[in-house]
Amino acid sequence: MEAVARAVQNNGAFRAICRPLANTWVNLAGYRRLGKYDDLLREETPIIQEAISRLNREETDGRVYRHKRAFQLSLSHQELPSSQWTKPEDDYKYLQPIIEQVTAEQAERDAFNSMKVVSK
Repeated sequence: MEAVARAVQNNGAFRAICRPLANTWVNLAGYRRLGKYDDLLREETPIIQEAISRLNREETDGRVYRHKRAFQLSLSHQELPSSQWTKPEDDYKYLQPIIEQVTAEQAERDAFNSMKVVSK
């Protein structure tokens, strides 16, 4: 699956065709109408939890606020006014670089822990 994702990212023509479709899909999904960002939708695995713990205070507070607001809107079957929807340029993956860092650290830790000591 990652190979397909890399191929799509590296193919400019295909990306130009898919970008409007992707934006339309995201708008139809309705997450931006609830004020959610992309990284709020992640399932919280141990790696994600570690990445969340590394967020600075401002990002953590914003994340909690967006979760609560989206949950409240969902319960009341309402949406934010269109002026408060998450704009595509504001919908960035703030957690992704930290997730990649934690994943790399975990892989390094696993490699180190699986080493065999050979005495001479």
